[in-house]
Parts: sequence; C-alpha cells; structure tokens
Amino acid sequence: MTAPVTAQARVLLLVPARTYRATDFILAAERMRLDLVVASDGALPLGRAVIPARSADLDASARRILARAGAVDAVIAADTPMLVLAATVAAAMGLPHNPVDAVRAALDKAAQRQRWAVAGVPQPSFRLVPAGDGVRQAAEAVGFPCVVKAVSLSASQGVLRADDPADAVEAARRIRLVLDDAERPAGEPLLIEEYLPGPELSIDGVLTAGDLTVTAVFDKPGMPDGPTFEETLLVSPSGLAERTLAAAVRTAADAARALGLSTGPVHAELRAGKEHSDCGPAMLELAPRSIGGLCSRALSFPGGASLEEIVLGNALGRPVPADSGPTVPCGVFMLPVPRPGVLRGVEGRAAALAVPGITGLTITIPVGQRVRPLPDGDRYLGFIFASGDTPAEVENALTAASGRLRVIISDDRPGCRPSS
Repeated sequence: MTAPVTAQARVLLLVPARTYRATDFILAAERMRLDLVVASDGALPLGRAVIPARSADLDASARRILARAGAVDAVIAADTPMLVLAATVAAAMGLPHNPVDAVRAALDKAAQRQRWAVAGVPQPSFRLVPAGDGVRQAAEAVGFPCVVKAVSLSASQGVLRADDPADAVEAARRIRLVLDDAERPAGEPLLIEEYLPGPELSIDGVLTAGDLTVTAVFDKPGMPDGPTFEETLLVSPSGLAERTLAAAVRTAADAARALGLSTGPVHAELRAGKEHSDCGPAMLELAPRSIGGLCSRALSFPGGASLEEIVLGNALGRPVPADSGPTVPCGVFMLPVPRPGVLRGVEGRAAALAVPGITGLTITIPVGQRVRPLPDGDRYLGFIFASGDTPAEVENALTAASGRLRVIISDDRPGCRPSS
C-alpha cells in the first residue's frame, strides 16, 4: 500500500457532479490519510460535505473556493469539467499548476492541432471548418477517408469517419445535432482530419516539471476503423515493439510540452503507424487528466497503489518511480450501448464474472434510463475488469465475459417490446 504522506497533507479536490471518478479519488485520499477538501457542483458519494463550485461560473466559483478552502498543499481536478477551475484556483493559491491557457488548449481539439502543427508534433493533416462553411471542400483537401470531429467533446462522442464527400457532409450534419443536444455554442467549428491506419494505443503518465513518467500503456485490440470509433477493449502492457513504444512516449511528451503542460496527469491517444511503414506514432488527442471512466480500476501498481494515489502523490511533489507500471497484465472492457432506447436490464453478469481472469464487473447506467450509442451518446453501459499472466489471456477473458452479457433495451414508445 502507498505510504501515507507525512505531516498530514491537505488537498483540494474539484469534482464535477457527473463523473465516474469521485469515489476512487476520495478513497485514494483516505488510504493516503490526506486531509481532503472537496469542491463540487453536485452531491458526492460517501456523505461528504462540499464547497459549491460550478465550472461554468469560473470567477465566482474560484472566489468562493479561495474564501472557504483554507490553506492546501495541492489542487486536483477529478475529471475534465473541473480542469480549468482547478488551474485557476491553484494559480491564485501559488501552488504548482498548468497555465490556464494550456489547459484550455488541451480541452480544444482544434487548438491542440494548431499548437502541435507549430511545434512539429506528428499528427494527422487537418482542416478547421467554421460553422456554415464548406465541409465538402475541407474533406476533399484532407483526402479520403477522413475523420470529422467536434472540437469540444470527448470519449469518441461526435467523431465519425467519412469515405467520400457525401459521407463528410452527413457526418457534419449528425455531429451538429450532437453538439446542439450537448448545448455547445452554435458557432463551434468542426475538425476534419486525415484518417490514420494502424494500431491505436493510449499512454497514461504524470508530468513533473515537464518531464513525463509513464504509468501505463494500453493497446486497443479490436478498435473499429469507422464509421464510429467507440473504444471497448484496453489491454496493458502493450505488445508493440519497444522501438515503437519509445517513439510513442517521446511523441506524447512532446505533445504535452507543445500545449504548455508541465505538471499533473496526462492521457494521450496515438496511432502507432502501419507495420513496415516509415510513418511513426502520431498524436490523436491528449487530455490533462488520467484515463477516464472506471478504467483505472484495472490497474494495480507496486505496493498496491491505485492510479489515483499516484496522481495525488505527484500533485504533492512525491517522486513517481520510473518502474511504476502495472504489476501484472490487466485490462478493461468498456461496454458500449448497442442501440438507442430505455435500458431494461443487463443479464448474464454471474456468467461473465465466472470467466477465469475476470476481477470485476460494474454496470454504471441505472435500469430505466434512456441510452444512446456513440457517437451520439456520451456514456458506456459499464466496465469489465481482468488480469492474467499475459496480455493475450486478459484480452481473451474480457472478450469471453462481454459475450456472456445480454443487454435488454426497449423503445420508450407504448407497445414496444424489449430486445437485445
């Protein structure tokens, strides 16, 4: 287990109302015996009192936190919506933080692309299309196949592949509907970028004075090549060649520096390039936070530490060992929503948990809620976790367990029968 921080450290944790991450960060802080102050825009688990804070009301929330939180040793955002507010508060407190403009750039896919272009970071070629402008022309300039993206969404929401001009126009129309539903500004541009073939991987790590220490690298076997790009299977450690992995880590570190990030967790998504190709790893996206959803629960680090404990320790200035990767091969299967409707149940859980190597299964959407698949929706049904002697064992266990589940979804129209 991670050793407690001496002379009980005090940490301010900013938690959005809608997040998977609150419980894991709070439990990690308790294991480390930290004095935790929480600010949030909603009720939190474990019956903990909070300082009211809304990321949409940045200045007022920052003033309220500064007035009520007292002295702390570190400020951490548990998830994406609180990243800018956390940087703002940490700056006002004189604590280590990423510059606010760097955080804003990291949350905007267009700004990422522009900064990486200036810095020469490998990435797909791209065009930025303002609202109402020529999607067809931009897509033709990039070439087909291409990928059409919303610049402000995450987790594969609002991302579609287009194989011809008509596809690109339809993808843009559909993404505009997603943006409207998410109440994004009407004038938000779209990003049209080159489709890169080859294996996809994700890199998690923490920055200390701009230097990246990797905590986990996940392969993504079975990643779809379009028209949607929902992630399902993540397995660590990566099976890619050491030379490819080293190049990917260097590229992710360069990408973080080009955005102006210097401290805290990062989660990078890359394409490794096709085998026997001269093209090396290229950046897809990078976020100044750790891996999303409940995926971190698949990871166990030396001493039994969780990823959240590593992030908290890094924020407090504790060194992260260079060999801090997971202790055993592990993975997670993110259960996609198969079709729109109302969730009526998920059957076969006991059978899935009985698969050798499966360590846990959590369904995160309550029965009775409306669900939508990606790229229109923004949630997964749940998560299956596994560990094993080899990455192949982990992948096989997760695939087998997911195959034993039966998701029951019905239309919410009268007379419609549930189906799976």
